[in-house]
Amino acid sequence: MEGVAVNPEFWRGKRVLITGHTGFKGSWLSLWLQKLGAQVSGYSLPPPPQDNLFNLAAVGERMESVLADIRDRETLRRAFDRFRPEIVFHLAAQALVRASYAEPVETYQVNVMGTVHVLEAVRHIGGCRAIVNVTSDKCYENREWTWGYREQDPMGGHDPYSSSKGCSELVTAAYRSSFFTEQNPHAVGLASARAGNVIGGGDFSKDRIIPDFMAAVAQRKPLHVRNPDAVRPWQHVLEPLSGYLLLAEKLWEQPREYAQGWNFGPGPDDIRPVRWIVERLNTHSGNRLSWEIDTRPKPHEAGLLMLDSAKARMLLGWRPRWTLDEALQMVLGWHDAHERGESLRGVVSNQIDRYADTLH
Repeated sequence: MEGVAVNPEFWRGKRVLITGHTGFKGSWLSLWLQKLGAQVSGYSLPPPPQDNLFNLAAVGERMESVLADIRDRETLRRAFDRFRPEIVFHLAAQALVRASYAEPVETYQVNVMGTVHVLEAVRHIGGCRAIVNVTSDKCYENREWTWGYREQDPMGGHDPYSSSKGCSELVTAAYRSSFFTEQNPHAVGLASARAGNVIGGGDFSKDRIIPDFMAAVAQRKPLHVRNPDAVRPWQHVLEPLSGYLLLAEKLWEQPREYAQGWNFGPGPDDIRPVRWIVERLNTHSGNRLSWEIDTRPKPHEAGLLMLDSAKARMLLGWRPRWTLDEALQMVLGWHDAHERGESLRGVVSNQIDRYADTLH
């Protein structure tokens, strides 16, 4: 089954602003848009001083950046005035469930009011035609169903992170109906995107299974796994990013039809328990790792989570292109290249090309 490819002609010369561009997903998206010929700018906190994809792949060399906090409304608004974006991808977020238990106030400030600040900036500058607010598969009220959540299912969240992403969805819907309509002089196509558990080279975040695996291998220590039987919708980072790009293209042309929420998740064969990921990575790595279950007390995390992406398949022509096993091999290939001292910008570029070639 074929899908629709991202259109390079559409993106050439477009003014695109990415919030959170120094993060893992933001760095991949920035590099892809640079390859497509867009005029890319970014607004984000500085990347962390330790390993990070933004610095390792020289993401900032071909784009303008404002390094500031999404909670700083005035600085954000000045950045919008400076860049005058035609398309906005809002990725800036506090993105970790466990961190949200430690810093709930910051999590809500960043994920909820940060969204408000971005939408307010768009509302006041004019000229922007499409916004994609990237939230999370965890925005849904998780009832541990054995079927995938659909876009019309209720928002919710047990932990502060999940709840804050549900709140961001509600903010998006309110701004869409209140301000970004065809009757408003600042009409703009505003959509939200909910992806699965994203993996890829260059993710060094704490308390994520693949970065934890790679760190344990590097340090020659056992891997401690919190929830080996937790089931997640795993996918390579390029899968949802292709969905965001296709969605923005549609919003540009037909904002009324596409200004809504969208799921971008893997097929049913790639919804796997954490245990499977660890064992598969270890097999591909030559069984270099021992692992054990972390029995220490831990905060609540969902045990079962799946997305139904039928709408994106039917209406956007989007579909997953790499199996989970292929995605894991891409991740390991990236880390092998990192160990060999290769150009990581080149590695990312080559993986984007390989991904794009799956439709040709």
